[in-house]
Amino acid sequence: MQFLITGYDGTDEKALERRLAVREDHLALVKKMAYEKKHLYGAALLDENEKMIGSFLVVDFPSRDELDAYLKIEPYVVGNVWQKIEVTPCKVAPTFMELYK
Repeated sequence: MQFLITGYDGTDEKALERRLAVREDHLALVKKMAYEKKHLYGAALLDENEKMIGSFLVVDFPSRDELDAYLKIEPYVVGNVWQKIEVTPCKVAPTFMELYK
């Protein structure tokens, strides 16, 4: 099952510092998950000044329970970067999924 995860960073003065402190760990996990075909796509969310304020990920897990297990180890969650997280089931178009075969 595919999910859209939208994580919004905190708005306090240390928010960007927390993000940058765990960014390499986050990207390493994304890379690992991409090889496992669990992480399909993602991007940083930017404000009008192009400052990172959050992220979105499109992921593919067999169940919501497995997605929740991933969120427990996601560096942006563990590192208290994402202050608000929205998870929405979604369906990636077959055209895009052909890239992951």
